[in-house]
Amino acid sequence: MGCCHYPAVKEGCDSAFTVDTSRITFGPGCLLEVGDRARALGMKRVALFSDARVAGLPHFAKVRQSLLAAGLDVVVFTDVHVEPTDQSFLEAARFATEARPDGYVSLGGGSVIDTCKAANLYATHPADFLAYVNAPVGEGRAVPGPLKPHIACPTTSGTGSEVTGITIFDLLSLSAKTGIASPALRPTEALIDPDCTATLPGEVVAASGLDVLSHALESYTARPFVHRPAPARPSLRPMSQGANPWSDLGCREALRLMGLYLERGVKDARDTEAREQLMWAATLAGIAFGNAGVHAPHGMAYAVAGRVRDFRPSGYPQDEPLVPHGLAVIVNAPAVFRYTAAAHPERHLEAAGLLGADVRGASSGDAGEVLAGRIVQLMRAVGVPNGLEGVGYTGEDVDALTEGAFPQQRLLQNAPREMTRPVLTELFRQALRYW
Repeated sequence: MGCCHYPAVKEGCDSAFTVDTSRITFGPGCLLEVGDRARALGMKRVALFSDARVAGLPHFAKVRQSLLAAGLDVVVFTDVHVEPTDQSFLEAARFATEARPDGYVSLGGGSVIDTCKAANLYATHPADFLAYVNAPVGEGRAVPGPLKPHIACPTTSGTGSEVTGITIFDLLSLSAKTGIASPALRPTEALIDPDCTATLPGEVVAASGLDVLSHALESYTARPFVHRPAPARPSLRPMSQGANPWSDLGCREALRLMGLYLERGVKDARDTEAREQLMWAATLAGIAFGNAGVHAPHGMAYAVAGRVRDFRPSGYPQDEPLVPHGLAVIVNAPAVFRYTAAAHPERHLEAAGLLGADVRGASSGDAGEVLAGRIVQLMRAVGVPNGLEGVGYTGEDVDALTEGAFPQQRLLQNAPREMTRPVLTELFRQALRYW
């Protein structure tokens, strides 16, 4: 019998899954706990990571003052690059190496938290940059030991980086994003204060919220853990284990919350209930994909973001072209879920219902269209671009996007259907425009 109504274990595949996450504190005002919690972790000299915009907000002053009030020495790094690159990671690692902190605090969105993870890694276990980067882009070398304690404090309701062992960056030589994945990268603690989202522009809430939506959808529809080859040793079981009963719990609730609160949270910054619920959904989806893994929409997104030419979205810094991560993901999602629905139509249909779609009378053959239709409806409701064309691509870019996405095998192999080059090419074509 399969575990918890899952399919039977395939021959040579795993029969167990592992649950892991950071320690989490959630609630309005919890940022003020950071000093006491850092001291309790044994920190004396703290590297506080943020970016230039967040450093000018009251949240930053609160965190810094809390650390100082706890008697801690604080060194500050605010040169985080929005959508980090290998170069910006190396600059952060140089800072950490020279500052010699015994602990880290990150305050910001996914770019800040990911940069802090990378700085902690390379300052603690120095190596050639590509040594730890996911294969086949890098060596995929295992992190040789624990890192310094890290308290992550997210200011956006989207990436889930505060509870995952994944850090993502743009590899400039590849013109695509890739990453490093290791349990050692997972922050020690996460302080998740929904008050931080009160100052976010609606465009940022939309992009980050749609990232949450896709985290939950991809984890819920990923290849089941019982269809993933068993590791040579239990300690080698990957974080991206595939859909499993634990992650399913977070995915279902995150999808339900996104269906109820995404549009409200985007359109009214004063709707504290909606923004708090979006922050909670982001936490749940982060825990879920940290144990199940995402798949094709994220794998394709790394090429979309990495090859940006001249798109400058409102609500974000305008000094350079940028496709925010959530937008780079969601423009692929309707096309992908139309394709993957054939593998697990009941899950895709259930997910559509959780997001608020009317699934009465829908059959398994309708699952892909119903789910894709609901995603498109939400995209339009919160004003995001219309597919790849909306972020500056044309049909002439499809082959290059395919070549940028295909190396993301850690993600693509977690999809419930095979993601060959021809399949990716067709999905990119379908993603050019939705309405």
